[in-house]
Amino acid sequence: MAKPNKKGPVRAVDISCAACKAPLYRYRKGGKGSLVKCFKERIVKDFTEQEGVCPGCGVEFARNTLIRGTPALKMIGGKVRCK
Repeated sequence: MAKPNKKGPVRAVDISCAACKAPLYRYRKGGKGSLVKCFKERIVKDFTEQEGVCPGCGVEFARNTLIRGTPALKMIGGKVRCK
């Protein structure tokens, strides 16, 4: 399988917690579909203290995984909002 593009897309989105609206990440997202995964190399700004856990309410919103050999966060459905 092909690795994700290193440079990545130019469009950045704000990812926040669906429950408490706390900001989680600023992420360079490609495509127009829903947010399923976040490649760690594309995260521009990280507002979390512990990876995959919301700093506001403490809910787990993502799990660590390898996708196409690259470290990523696999989002849990309905836990995050993308704007």
